[in-house]
Amino acid sequence: MTLVQFPSHRRTADVRRCAMILRDLHGEEANQFWRAEMSALVAALRRIGTCEEEVSLQVRTFMDAVQVELQLAFANKSAG
Repeated sequence: MTLVQFPSHRRTADVRRCAMILRDLHGEEANQFWRAEMSALVAALRRIGTCEEEVSLQVRTFMDAVQVELQLAFANKSAG
């Protein structure tokens, strides 16, 4: 059995990991990384039988959390 922690935006280690990787990637490399991460999240959610509406919600909230983490990283860098 696969365990996926809900809600996805509270998977803080994954949110921070993605944000820090995306902070250093650009262009197509960043796009490829992000597509792979989202594909993995979608696959994990579907594997445990999550309905498509909930999959979409979890992907959006995860994406939003990563964006917030990126914004905080840039704000801290600018302040420091």
